[in-house]
Amino acid sequence: MKKRILIVDDEKDILELVSYNLGKEGFDVSVSATGEDALHLIKKGKYDLIILDLMLPGLQGMELCRTIRNDPKISYLPIIMLTAKGEEVDKILGLEMGADDYVTKPFSPRELVARVKAVLRRTREKPAAENRIEAGGLTINKETYTVTCKGTIIKLSATEFKLLLFLAERKGKIFSRDRILDAVWRDEAYVEPRTVDVHIRRLRAQIEEDPDNPRYIKTMRGVGYYFEDKL
Repeated sequence: MKKRILIVDDEKDILELVSYNLGKEGFDVSVSATGEDALHLIKKGKYDLIILDLMLPGLQGMELCRTIRNDPKISYLPIIMLTAKGEEVDKILGLEMGADDYVTKPFSPRELVARVKAVLRRTREKPAAENRIEAGGLTINKETYTVTCKGTIIKLSATEFKLLLFLAERKGKIFSRDRILDAVWRDEAYVEPRTVDVHIRRLRAQIEEDPDNPRYIKTMRGVGYYFEDKL
């Protein structure tokens, strides 16, 4: 079955360019020019990934991303931000709002297609191990891609889930940023080590009672991150 992708951008040329290149790769593509229309389509239909422009008329891309992440019915959707803003602060803000990846205009269509495939690959991969991990009130279900903390459902993006799962399956083992990039982002050539820090910070904000004094995801200064094994 073809993967369904929704492209949200108010530039007609961008919609046509991205639609054409994704269509050539066998994807089922829909388009939207406004955030409001996109949100309606997302809630009405079933998509596998959203390509979202930051600057939109009406409902802005950042706000749409936040709305998706706060809705349990659609919070799982992978999101790639597509925008003309290329400053580091904009990239980090997009990631912190829940985007799985970030592409700046002008962009290479081949690069965008590669990123789409990589994000979808991360989303569908499921480790062949036990279906649940439980640690100190935190439960990770690898079949349903859900996380609960003391009975409360935690809304994570596909990349956040895979990062948490990678660390939780290897409790007590310390991993450098580069090692985490290799494991979670695999062979993507455009991901910077800084991305790991952003996702760790987002994860802590979601699952930790006190993100500044984390219980689950710990930092070994100068070395990397690890999941606490004494819970």
